[in-house]
Amino acid sequence: MRPTVNDIAREAGVSLATVDRVLNARPGVREKTIRAVNEAIARLGYVRDLTAANLARSRSYRMAVLLPDTESQFVQSLADALIEAGSQAATARIELKLLRFPAEDPHALAALLAGLPGRGYAGVALMAPETPVLRDAVRGLRVRGLPVVALVSDLPNTGRDHFVGIDNRAAGRTAGVLMGRFLGGGPAQVMVIGQSLLARDMIERRRGFDEVMLRDFPAIEVLPSLETHGSERLLRQVVAETLLHAPDVRGIYAMGNGHRSLTQIVEEMGLSGRLTVICHELTPHMRGALEAGTVTAVITQNLGHLARSTLRVLRAKADNLPLDEGQEQIRIEIVLRENLPPAPDSVRQNPAAAA
Repeated sequence: MRPTVNDIAREAGVSLATVDRVLNARPGVREKTIRAVNEAIARLGYVRDLTAANLARSRSYRMAVLLPDTESQFVQSLADALIEAGSQAATARIELKLLRFPAEDPHALAALLAGLPGRGYAGVALMAPETPVLRDAVRGLRVRGLPVVALVSDLPNTGRDHFVGIDNRAAGRTAGVLMGRFLGGGPAQVMVIGQSLLARDMIERRRGFDEVMLRDFPAIEVLPSLETHGSERLLRQVVAETLLHAPDVRGIYAMGNGHRSLTQIVEEMGLSGRLTVICHELTPHMRGALEAGTVTAVITQNLGHLARSTLRVLRAKADNLPLDEGQEQIRIEIVLRENLPPAPDSVRQNPAAAA
């Protein structure tokens, strides 16, 4: 049987009230008594059920999650996963508040973050590029005692408490291995497209991709990154111009969003199936592009796992508890047409979502 607080009180020779004060770090207990209780806990191997304790005290956790306000299918899929995870976590008294901010306005994001302290939040998670303005805003939250978790793209210079997402450098290396092997080692050129090299995930993916290409596939020339800044028009323009003026391009590595415009221009130019196209995130559109053969491979992550991990990490940080690192590690997954998993019910019921 698991030891109880009654066992601790008996072992330490103190009252139940004293054990409760020590467990909850309340004042008014002598150091000698605290040591006696903690030694009894260690001898008995007592592990506190903090969830039950919080429920008994009617403690609730209000968590804010901030995502960019874009039409990206990946961001929308992530929002859906977070809402579902929040619904499941409601029984543990976790309330999820999903907030959106203008994707290209770091000052609006900073203002939104500055308004969170004092509104009853126990933690904050956000997906955003790291800018000087954001660094100051996150540090301000930490000074006010709010734990901050970075989602998808890390914010290592902000003082954030934790990062939830795949190892993006490893994801870039994975893309490099796939590209090099699909192209047979070259000779060839590869186009690289990213939304913004201000985003840490884009920087790390490009770095990992280059590491593998330079080391293992020197006959393949990787062209400079093309930044689209979230503009579908700009993406179509730069891809079309590059493909017209660089006839040796045999591969495209898309590090971020804009997949619909990318696959449309590839199809319009009659290059579907003739280029090796590697993208990130298994959105509804990517599923259709894989099935059609326009996209060769997708490097993705389980958004349900990411969403649940976000809430677990935020609660652990709010309670100042250690994390189960193995449970919170988000794995890199590779999807091809041949191993494409069944579509979620939302996509089957609404095929237009994949268009």
